[in-house]
Amino acid sequence: LFLCGGDKNIWAGHPNPDRYKEEQFKIWFSVAINSESALTIIDKNNHEIIGSTRFYFEGSPKNAISIGYTFLAYKCWGGAINLELKKIMLDYAFKTFPSVWFHISPANIRSQKAILKIGAQFIKNDNVALTAGKPILWKFYKIDRDDWII
Repeated sequence: LFLCGGDKNIWAGHPNPDRYKEEQFKIWFSVAINSESALTIIDKNNHEIIGSTRFYFEGSPKNAISIGYTFLAYKCWGGAINLELKKIMLDYAFKTFPSVWFHISPANIRSQKAILKIGAQFIKNDNVALTAGKPILWKFYKIDRDDWII
């Protein structure tokens, strides 16, 4: 996974832009493993690891879940992979939860645009500590089951 996530381009606009460095990536990886909800994204055509994502509850209202900590290999940007991934995850989450939340760094314009493209609504800016982190400013977006059309 580090071979994929050790690319400086991936973490630009992220609250921890040094995550491409092995020691920082190991911290992220440890938290991901301990969450017991991290997923590895594998290209089904060549079985190559191309990213990671997870479900989590921090920062989510009651009876909701969040999707985040997603990164894709730089070579996968701009294609259909992120949309396909979010569709699979949202379809799965909506079997249990009426809404799904996303927390995105204010500096991560690329992710903000991507989440709006799939129908998320901006809700608010708020400081929150996500998974063993300190409180920092995040942009909150959500998609409700009744609004999910993709």
